[in-house]
Amino acid sequence: MAAALWLIGAILLAVAETAAGEFTLLMLGGGALVTAGATSVFDLPLWAQGLVFALSSVMFLLLVRPPLRRYVERKRGDAPSYLESLPGTKARVLQAVSGGDGGRVMIGGEEWSARTPYEGVAIPIGVEVTIVEIDGAVAIVVDS
Repeated sequence: MAAALWLIGAILLAVAETAAGEFTLLMLGGGALVTAGATSVFDLPLWAQGLVFALSSVMFLLLVRPPLRRYVERKRGDAPSYLESLPGTKARVLQAVSGGDGGRVMIGGEEWSARTPYEGVAIPIGVEVTIVEIDGAVAIVVDS
């Protein structure tokens, strides 16, 4: 049962990595996968599972992640990432957007949290806005 939980954790971390893109969660997922295998073969107690997870995750982070990042960055070259390409594109307001409370916009078929860089009157629903910056998971927008 414990091995199955580690396997599920590994899958969830790998899926979450698609949003992060830094390979950290993927390396933790690899540690969870190693732990799942070790637990299924050796029927490890909980403290040993934690130790295997910690050691294998650190090994993945130190030995696998750096060359993987170098490889991906070399292949990517100067091409902007998806987030780097968003400033300057248009979005449609789904929920009124303001500087204080924020709101929601539709960017290329995806719903995003958004806010304006200034306080004042909110941008109403249905208005086309321009993305000026991405701040984490929030699009900073202005009225087009």
